[in-house]
Amino acid sequence: MDVLVVGGGIGGLAAALTLARSGRSVRLLERSAQFGEVGAGLQLGPNTTRLLAAWGLLEEVVGVGVLPRRLVFRDILTAEELTHLDLGEGFRARYGAPYVVVHRSDLHRILLAACERAGVELVTGARAERVETAGEAARTFCADGTVHASGAVVGADGLHSRLRDQIVGDAPVESGYVAYRGTFPLAEVPVDVSQDDVVAWLGPGCHFVQYPLRQGEMLNQVAVFRSPAFAAGAADWGGPEELDGAFAGACAPVRAALGYLWRDRFWHMRDREPADTWVRGRLGLAGDAAHPMLQYLAQGACQALEDAHELARQADRHAEAGAVDWPRALAAYQRVRVPRTARVQRTARLWGDIWHVDGVGAVLRNELMRTRDMSSYTYVDWLYGA
Repeated sequence: MDVLVVGGGIGGLAAALTLARSGRSVRLLERSAQFGEVGAGLQLGPNTTRLLAAWGLLEEVVGVGVLPRRLVFRDILTAEELTHLDLGEGFRARYGAPYVVVHRSDLHRILLAACERAGVELVTGARAERVETAGEAARTFCADGTVHASGAVVGADGLHSRLRDQIVGDAPVESGYVAYRGTFPLAEVPVDVSQDDVVAWLGPGCHFVQYPLRQGEMLNQVAVFRSPAFAAGAADWGGPEELDGAFAGACAPVRAALGYLWRDRFWHMRDREPADTWVRGRLGLAGDAAHPMLQYLAQGACQALEDAHELARQADRHAEAGAVDWPRALAAYQRVRVPRTARVQRTARLWGDIWHVDGVGAVLRNELMRTRDMSSYTYVDWLYGA
């Protein structure tokens, strides 16, 4: 095989798809017995939807998603609208593509089907343990004793990547925040919510996000808060007993909506420090294996799709007579992507701090948001621009 991709999530499927579309033979290993994606909604900025359009998938994604009218910030204590970003025609004209919200499982299904059409060999129940990159081919060793030879290996095995351990050797960083999610049919949620906006309610040590999914038939919600148990050093933290207390001071619309979250599961919010090196010889990392980030810019999946685009671009640039110089291609991919993703990782952390300030900090944040020029793209050009 030209390329072996390890990991069958959104980032791994995107990498496999773009490399197969550029004429490479691609095998993808997924450790689970079947393909699938857990979670809820995803926000896709135009930096990503431009790529989906180029891959011929945007129309299908929009067909199962929603084109929101605005991105709105509100104060979680008073319900006051602080500012908004219009996502309509002017936004689309500026960035060449729309802002789309879609269910994570829908995007995963669309990418999986595209990989099948592109001829990607999809293998389930295959747990990659390590990669040897010496010589003219990489060798990937799986837990069942299988060994796969390939020209290159793309490690897209997520936040807890085993392949990252071979290159970076660091550990995930706990933010002390926990997320509760929930998607329910909108008709079954008897609370007053916007049906065409993405709304983020900002508050001290917490925030709450709401937006529609699946052509407005579903409501997606996310509640994030700083865990007192984590701050106290407890090993077990973030449980449902902390959820209601974290939002006790929230305005009535948010408190009413808390009942429509899944309480049988929750997610600790983790990232890693930006790494300067994602590549070792014929092994390169992508997606959360390379640059796991906090969710405040809604760019985790978006940056994974950008990785996929750049991997295929560099493979094409470093190919001669059909053969890719994979060490050079992966090194060039790293040079392009590391500064970009490191900025997104660091800015996501900063944005989280801004969302969660209290006291004087919250007063200043709210005043800056109230008085910003609503027609300005100053804060998003670097993220959504070409």
